[in-house]
Amino acid sequence: MKHSKLGNSTIESSRFIYGCMRIAGDNSTSDRSKGKRAIMTALDAGYNHFDHADIYGGGASESIFGEILAEQPHLREKMIITSKAGIRPKNNDDSYAPTRYDFSQKYLLASVEGSLKRLNTDHLDLFLLHRPDYLFDANEVAETFALLKASGKVKHFGVSNFKPSQVALLKSALSMPLLVNQVEINIHNIDTLLDGTLDQCQQHGITPIAWCPLGGVAYSAWGNTFSVEDEQRIESELNNQSKKYGCAPWQVILAWLLQHPANVFPIIGSTTPERIIAAKQALAIDYSREDWYRLLEARNGQAVP
Repeated sequence: MKHSKLGNSTIESSRFIYGCMRIAGDNSTSDRSKGKRAIMTALDAGYNHFDHADIYGGGASESIFGEILAEQPHLREKMIITSKAGIRPKNNDDSYAPTRYDFSQKYLLASVEGSLKRLNTDHLDLFLLHRPDYLFDANEVAETFALLKASGKVKHFGVSNFKPSQVALLKSALSMPLLVNQVEINIHNIDTLLDGTLDQCQQHGITPIAWCPLGGVAYSAWGNTFSVEDEQRIESELNNQSKKYGCAPWQVILAWLLQHPANVFPIIGSTTPERIIAAKQALAIDYSREDWYRLLEARNGQAVP
């Protein structure tokens, strides 16, 4: 497994991050055991960075991870643990309140406490704001980050699904760097190539973390808009490239993401051990600029302007 620094920090993260969103499954005993096996497979394969959120599995994903740390506390020093908060689903506590985003200080502090308890750790290496709260006050968030940092409960900070203007606003109020911006990047959703997100990451030394990196290939993309013709063009080009590089089509997509100079870190969220291990093959692909553009052309159905 290759490793690289996150943002302008000294943190050495595995280039692939293991995503823990699905490790709880249906929260049955068998699915929880499967999730634990997936985590241990990732560790054995060289992944040292694990991505969580307070809402994954309704908190069960963090709890499963915490059970592993309770059983094997020595593993904590080998891990980078990230969690996210800020999405508030509907619940029975307030029937009037809709699903919403919340960056208020009280809510974020309580969210971190909940994650620490479930994860069975005394600190998060990274804490991310999950989705932009349209009502967020940058100064209040900066104060919240400072409190979390001073308490030792969070070492570093970042954001998720933020647009460049939102990153710029938050950065203007912070005394500490934002290390990462976790965003959707895949062959279906190339917004980050077009809206300045990856440009800003390069400019400010922010690491882009790609969620759903295989969307549109290994599984349907979020809000899929591809036509049958689009899918056929992409499949044909991927098949050609997979033969050229001696790998599976989905591994080509990972190589496509890794090629970007912003230094993208894809999240691998499979709970299948073979897939977790096989993802690493993409790190060894000497992927060409020409093939990168051929795949983009297949996606768009036309040459670049």
